[in-house]
Amino acid sequence: MSNYKFSEIVNHLVVSGFVFPSSQIYGGLANVWDYGPLGAELKKNIKQIWHREFIQKIPCNVLIDTAIFMNKKVWQATGHVNAFNDPMVECKNCKSRYRADYLIKKNFNNENVNNMSFDEINNFLKNNNIKCENCSKINNFTDVKKFNMMFAVDFATTRSSNENIFLRPETAQGVFVNFKNVYRSMRKKIPFGICNHGKSFRNEITLGNFIFRTKEFEQLETEFFCEPGTDDQWFAYWKQKCFDFINLLGIKKEKVRFRDHEKSELSFYSKETVDIEYNFPSIGWSEILGIANRTDYDLKRHSEYSKENLKYNDLNNSYFPYCIEPSIGLDRLMLTILVDGFDKENVNGDERIVMHINPLLSPYKVVVLPLSKDLSKIAREIFDELSKKIMCIYDESGSIGKRYRRADAIGVPFAITIDNETISDDKVTVRDRDTMKQKRILKTEIYNFIANILKNY
Repeated sequence: MSNYKFSEIVNHLVVSGFVFPSSQIYGGLANVWDYGPLGAELKKNIKQIWHREFIQKIPCNVLIDTAIFMNKKVWQATGHVNAFNDPMVECKNCKSRYRADYLIKKNFNNENVNNMSFDEINNFLKNNNIKCENCSKINNFTDVKKFNMMFAVDFATTRSSNENIFLRPETAQGVFVNFKNVYRSMRKKIPFGICNHGKSFRNEITLGNFIFRTKEFEQLETEFFCEPGTDDQWFAYWKQKCFDFINLLGIKKEKVRFRDHEKSELSFYSKETVDIEYNFPSIGWSEILGIANRTDYDLKRHSEYSKENLKYNDLNNSYFPYCIEPSIGLDRLMLTILVDGFDKENVNGDERIVMHINPLLSPYKVVVLPLSKDLSKIAREIFDELSKKIMCIYDESGSIGKRYRRADAIGVPFAITIDNETISDDKVTVRDRDTMKQKRILKTEIYNFIANILKNY
């Protein structure tokens, strides 16, 4: 686990410009967050590496971008309308809401709750002393209610019409309903993958832990279609591929693990599911990425409900492909990278906060620092040239030590200092964020010097 409190890391991320409370000037909105300049750049960089590793470098995979609004029948076909429910209870005293199964797991370490019906969960709560985590009242909960996690919205085209549809709870279904469109238009042959990314929405009962669990979140999903009978080998392939992706991002290996789902917790459509978990401070081991064997459930279901033949046809036969799904929660992955990179060090008696983020992911790659304002013209010329190729920031306010600390605290991997000697020798000092070592190079070599280091990542 991290040596730092989760709240301490969150405070730094808010103050420094990674994440802001949404609508903050109006008091905010619970568990809704905006990404600041640093957070927006970090999210973009993560998505670019995901695109490179899951699409660009895998020629049989393609990317689509599907709508948040979908025909209501999509969610009827998948079972989301009737079965996408959590067991909810409410404290009669303070009105706090909880997932009933989580209360049982937390208080009794009872994993059998995954197999319990709503009535069995209700009886268990009534027959055991469980207190409200907010007001400490014991056995003071309402009966368990089914709580559907989808957001219904008014999609009426006229004032007189009354049509409710849902915000999508996952991006996966946008792939399945476009399966035939993609494989025909792109002339794809099995095996191949369709990737989709974007916002999803779930009306979660239990929220919190910053951006770890929110009602609005972003997904990076791949639905990889293969011939039945080859699904086990492809599941193993994507399991390793996802683990390699996490390592590529620079997350500490000792804080990451696989966790196989027990049969009792598998989704009804899943043959096998494994999570990649990270050991968060305060939260503990929690999922950041999942790989599931969804079998042929989704295509069969949509084929049945839509009356559209979604079988894959080749020269010899016709069948519903099996689907392996690597699903990444972008917000959780971003939180993992930030928590994993946060560190405090003592440097000559002063505290240095530093974000040891993989330089490829860092919001800004370079900070340009003129030692005095008299050197601003040269520094600006260097900044203007570098900013054509990589994200840079410019800082000429305060002592050079303070400016180094500001850059370290937001994870800038390279600092370029322009001093009086630059005028005569055309050289600058490059400082490394992690080692704090410095090297003198020609100002014309700055970009190539940095680019060669970035290649190692």
